[in-house]
Amino acid sequence: MIREARGPIRTGGALPLTAVTAGTVAMVVSYAGPLALVLAAASAAGLSEAQASSWVWAVSIGAGVTCVGLSWWSRAPVITAFSTPGAAILVTALPQHGYAEAVGAFLAAGVAATALTATGVFARVMARIPAGVVAAMLAGTLFSFGTAVFTSLRTAPLLAGAMLLAYLLARRLAPTYAVVWALVAGLAVAGVTGGLRVDLPGLGLAVPHFTLPQFSVGALVGIGVPLLVATLAGQYAPGIAVLNAAGYRPDSRVVCGTTGLVSVLLAPFGSHAVNPAAITAAICTGPDAHRDPAKRWIAGVACGVGYLVVGCFGATLVALFTGLPKALVATLAGVALLGSIAGSLARTVADERDREASVITFLATASGVTIAGIGSPFWGLLAGVAAHVLLGGRTPKGRRSLPERGSDGPSSRVRTPQSTRTAPDGMS
Repeated sequence: MIREARGPIRTGGALPLTAVTAGTVAMVVSYAGPLALVLAAASAAGLSEAQASSWVWAVSIGAGVTCVGLSWWSRAPVITAFSTPGAAILVTALPQHGYAEAVGAFLAAGVAATALTATGVFARVMARIPAGVVAAMLAGTLFSFGTAVFTSLRTAPLLAGAMLLAYLLARRLAPTYAVVWALVAGLAVAGVTGGLRVDLPGLGLAVPHFTLPQFSVGALVGIGVPLLVATLAGQYAPGIAVLNAAGYRPDSRVVCGTTGLVSVLLAPFGSHAVNPAAITAAICTGPDAHRDPAKRWIAGVACGVGYLVVGCFGATLVALFTGLPKALVATLAGVALLGSIAGSLARTVADERDREASVITFLATASGVTIAGIGSPFWGLLAGVAAHVLLGGRTPKGRRSLPERGSDGPSSRVRTPQSTRTAPDGMS
């Protein structure tokens, strides 16, 4: 087990190249798919270019500050990111509400996440909801993004086909970089076929756009609750599990509480959620980052510095991504979420006792139904919990659940987590 260092920081001379490279790759992977979801949500809600740029700035600065600060503090590669499942939820939920009301929901969800994780209540709350129901809500939310890969095959067969093939080949040969190779293949095909129409305005610095939060019951229930549940279950738990599985034991109350607090501070600028990452964390916690586990924290700092640099040029990023073919963005988001969809579906039907309630949750969420201005993720979760209660389901004593694997407390013991291989991050 790797303990937190308390003495002066020493890197042994020059910065280790492998650690810096691992952190840089983690940062690139974080933007490869999840940023497409953020921009899709911004486009669906009709946000202005200034608001979209501020959103990119806020999540990037939040992830950068927490990456650098927490890695420096703990001497562990604490990788953070912006919530991928949260961004996916917002693609359908954000257009149903005013942007100021959505910012209010972001703020409320951040306050709740901070309180629940910093006090250790998170584990007890999540233990009351069947893990299959939570997984089914996430799977239903991401379902349309997975099918978009194959609808893109109909509208742009060469582009989408090349990206899917590159992703599958990379999953076999270099699984950590599968999304990056899908992006490279898509850009190459789009460039050859003339599909790229990018008119960059130059390296303009991003300007934060402050929005005064407004609060409404519809937005709090339709955005805040699903965002909170999806982020806690889909990001916080597996993110801490990855660190624990690699032998690092930073105080999870500090790690999760800090990301929650940063989310609160940046919510008025568009940040929906900053949280511990999972897959990108695995890039920086393994031996490829550095043979000496005590020096892998440098990868976390390098990743955070990359976030900060990219965040400063949010306007340029928005201009770059809005000029990409729609099929490229849709396919990229889909392949980036395939692992999460597979893992969520597996957990949805894993427990036979809650299988029917979980399937009800999945179907209700995937339907996209909106009632009283409240999106399908909330109704799916409500339907699943109701079905669980009506069918007489109970959480068996000693049953392993997401919070236990995710180590919401400082003394949790974690076995090799499935989430290291399947969960998305911001990148699950």
